[in-house]
Amino acid sequence: MTDFRETPAQTAGPYVHIGLTPWAAGFTAFEHELGRDIAGPNAAGERITITGRVLDGDSAPMTDVLIEVWQANAAGHYPGTGDVEEGFQGWGRVVPDFATGVFSFDTVKPGPVGQMAPHITLWLVARGINLGLHTRLYFADEDAANARDSVLAQITDPGSRQTLMAQPEGAHYRFDIIVQGENETVFFDV
Repeated sequence: MTDFRETPAQTAGPYVHIGLTPWAAGFTAFEHELGRDIAGPNAAGERITITGRVLDGDSAPMTDVLIEVWQANAAGHYPGTGDVEEGFQGWGRVVPDFATGVFSFDTVKPGPVGQMAPHITLWLVARGINLGLHTRLYFADEDAANARDSVLAQITDPGSRQTLMAQPEGAHYRFDIIVQGENETVFFDV
């Protein structure tokens, strides 16, 4: 019997955006691009924009990263639960601007899911990352809900908790993701 050994892990880049978000690379591969419309035009709730950057250990913007976004609707229900309005996707793919490193997406502010505070789940892949990184974006203006959230309660260091808070800035929220080093964003082992 042959003994097969595990092969070395590979990273996702450097052209992850071409395969997973061809529209961002200037290709019109599909009539309807998968993952661009997170909430849908008719989704109920407060319309919000999330803007930020993914930064490496030297605080340089990463421009070749893919961010998958997962969220509940404004009532706190995920797609597939039978209680979501028509057109709400709750999922999307976002890539930063290749020149500035700034990413941005429009959606609706999610409602609390059970005892969990309103949040958006993010999964990142990029060159140099062997396994996707999972994190959450919480809203800094949801103090009462954040205080009850069982996931946030497990993060006892206030500085670490702060890395998960999107800060309101006028009509949008700012959320930077730092993949390593000082002020590294909390990532979850899932």
